[in-house]
Amino acid sequence: MDANSSETGLADILERAESTRTAVGKLTDSHPLDLEGGYRVQRLGIDRRSARGERVVGVKMGFTSKAKMAQMGVNDVIWGILTDAMEIPVTSYAVPGVPGATQSDPYDISGLIHPKVEPEIVFRLARRAESADDAADAVDAVAVGYEVLDSRFENYQFTLPDVVADNASAAGYGIGPWHLVTPATAPAISGLPVTLSVDGEVARSGSSAAILGDPWESLRSAARLAAEAGLPLEAGWVVLAGGITEAVPLTSGAVVTVTAETLGTAELRIR
Repeated sequence: MDANSSETGLADILERAESTRTAVGKLTDSHPLDLEGGYRVQRLGIDRRSARGERVVGVKMGFTSKAKMAQMGVNDVIWGILTDAMEIPVTSYAVPGVPGATQSDPYDISGLIHPKVEPEIVFRLARRAESADDAADAVDAVAVGYEVLDSRFENYQFTLPDVVADNASAAGYGIGPWHLVTPATAPAISGLPVTLSVDGEVARSGSSAAILGDPWESLRSAARLAAEAGLPLEAGWVVLAGGITEAVPLTSGAVVTVTAETLGTAELRIR
C-alpha cells in the first residue's frame, strides 16, 4: 500500500471514530506515521468537511505550554484547523449580572466521545497575515473564549503524529465579546488572570502567560505554520492561541464560564 492510500485509510479510521463516537487506539501502534504524514491526514479530514459544505474559519494552536511540550518531547507548537460547524453559537444578550459577557446557545455533547473544555485567548484577523512578522498587524480584535476538545483516541493517549492527524483534538469553540485592537489602543492580554468555572465554582485558574509566555507569540507561530503549509491566515479568520489551563471534562447540564480580566466572560451551557 502506498503512502497516499495508507493516509486515506487513517483518515477513514478517524472519521469513523468521530461519527460512531467510538474511541480508537493510536494510529501509530499499527501504521508508520510521522509528523508530516499526520498533517496530511489532518488535511484529508478537513477536505472531507469542506466537501460536506463546511467552511474553514480559522486555526487552533496546541502544545503552547512549556510543560506540555516537555511531556510530548517536542520543541514546537502544533495546529489544527477550525470550520464554521465547530463554532458554538452565542446569543446577542448579556449574561444576567455579569458585565461584558456572552452566553452560548445550549450545546449538545451527545455526539462527542469524551469532551473537555479549556480557556483560550482568541484573535480575529481583519486581513490576510502574510507572515509571522505581519501577523500582529493583521489583528483587529481579541477576546476571551474556550475550546471544546474531543480526542478520537482512547483515554486521550496519543503520539505527536496521532494528535496532529486528529486535528489537534478540535471539536468546538466559543468566543466572548470582541475588543477592538487599533493603532492607538489594544487590550492588555499578556499575563492576564483567567478562570474557568463550572456551575459557579472555580475549577481552574491561570494566566495567559501560560501561552508561550505571551499569546501574541502563539499568533506569530500560527502565521508561520500556516505559511509553511500553504494555508495562510485569511481575513475574518480566528486564531485560538492555546489552552491556558488544564482542560476540564464536560458533563450534561453543566454551565461553564471563562473569565479574563479586561476581556469579560464567555459562557458555555451544556444541554
